[in-house]
Order: sequence, then structure tokens, then C-alpha cells
Amino acid sequence: MYNFKNLTIVIVTFLTDTKTLLNCLNSVDKRVKVIIVENSPRFRNRNFFTNRFKNLQIFCTGKNLGYGGGNNFGLKKVKTNFALILNPDTVLDKFFFKNINPLLNNKSFSIIGCELVDDKTYLTGGFFDEKKNQSFKKDFFKNNRKNLTKVDWITGSSILLNFKKIKSKKIFDENFFLYFEEFDFCQKLKRKNEIVYLCKSLKIKHLGFKSSNLDVQGFKSDSEKLRNWHWMWSKFYYYKKNYGYFTAVMRSIGKLLKSVFKIFIYQIIFDQQNKNKYIYRSLGLVNSMLGFKSYYRGKFFN
Repeated sequence: MYNFKNLTIVIVTFLTDTKTLLNCLNSVDKRVKVIIVENSPRFRNRNFFTNRFKNLQIFCTGKNLGYGGGNNFGLKKVKTNFALILNPDTVLDKFFFKNINPLLNNKSFSIIGCELVDDKTYLTGGFFDEKKNQSFKKDFFKNNRKNLTKVDWITGSSILLNFKKIKSKKIFDENFFLYFEEFDFCQKLKRKNEIVYLCKSLKIKHLGFKSSNLDVQGFKSDSEKLRNWHWMWSKFYYYKKNYGYFTAVMRSIGKLLKSVFKIFIYQIIFDQQNKNKYIYRSLGLVNSMLGFKSYYRGKFFN
């Protein structure tokens, strides 16, 4: 007997194209409640989706709150004991809901991460200790592990949350706009000795970089600038918050020097695309080192 009355799926979108979101929603069991949080003032094709999916609610934030802020917004709307955070550019395996059902009766865990079936090089969970993580990595790619494996961290494309263990629905630090939010959240759980699992039987396909898609000139370039800026801003902020400022600087100074060198090289060979990549990485890192907020949104992501 399926226990789906106790599960809600939260999907944060930002100008996600119709086909990508449709593929995601078609992979969801129609008995499961779904909340879409559109990180902008208006959700395109609202009537198309609400007429097609009767289990669907759509909310707009009014502005782009980022990954963490958008999910916090959606989780406040959840009334069930379990919630599944899901990226819009994911597709659930056909046995996903059969395999998630027994986990909804498991009271011990705080969060569970899922397995990516289409990427054999990407680690979807692991340990903060480098040596322990390297050992786990070998077993992970050999598929040499139990269905439920205790880990320190999981990735954010799909996270099952148990609100009987997690009392606050504001789970992500909203100082992050993009990247590293889930690692920071897992650090908090580890300090509280909460249980984090990686589940081998919960399988998803993650298309990657398809969560936002706007057919407008300059959007792709603006998206790349945003990703590079926030990758470095968030990485430094994460290390500063969890390991201290000195450790964050020591882990970042080499990357800053490397980026400056590459800017110089790409300027010489007239490679503007790669030059911009390292300019925006440098800017994100310097702003984070100076203690400025993650303010950069570019032209299209406000």
C-alpha cells in the first residue's frame, strides 16, 4: 500500500522551458502532491500545467530568490511529514515511487539523496573528510554498497526531507544564491549528529543546466557569467562559514591567481568567452573574500 498522502514534491523553476518541466512532471506519480515555485513574478503556461496535472499547485515568488530561497519558500507550503526537493531538469525512474514508499515509514533519517543513473562519473554523496571520501568514491563507482549508505553530504538535485526530524522548514542559508547550499545544510546536520543517507534504489536522470532556459539573445552568455560568479562566491562563503576565514583564503588564493593568469592568456589569444569565464570567477571570489553579499544577478536573473 502506497503512503503518498504523506509526501509532497517541491520543484523550483525559473523560466524553465515547457518540455523540460513536462518531462519531469510526467515522471511523477499522479497521487503525489506537487508544489512548483516559480522564482519570478509570473509562471508561463500556468493553465496548461494546472489543467494537465490536478495534483499541482503553482506559486510565484515575485523575484528570483535563488535555489535556497526558492526551496525555503516552497517548503513553507508543505503540510506533509515528508518532502522531496526536485530540480525541474530531472526525470524519475519508473520504479522510483515503489522504492520510496518503504522509506516514508523510516523514522530514523533526516534526509536521503538519490542516485543519478545517467552519469557514472558524478559523486552524488560522500564525506567531508578527504581520505574517507576517496575510499567511498571507489566503492561508489564499483556499486559496492548497500541500498542505504550513511554519508555526510548529498547533492541538491533531489533531496528527501523528513520533517519529523527536521523541525524548521527554512533549511537553506539564503545568503547563498546558487551552489553549495546543500553542502552547508549537510554540515549543519552533521554537527547535530543527524542521519543522512544515500539511496541506491532511488534513481533519477538529471539533465543538468536545463533548469532555466530563455530563448533570448544574450541569455546563455549571461547565464554563464552568473554561474561562474556564484560558483566562486558561494565556495568561499561555504568554507568561511564552516571552516573559518583563514582556511577559506588558503583554499582560494591559488584559484584567484590562476584565474588572473588565465585572463591574461585569453586576452593575448583573443578568446573573449574564456576570458569572461575567469573574470567573473575572480569577481565572485573577491566579492566573497571582502564580505560582500551574493548580489550579482546579471541582466536576466533578477
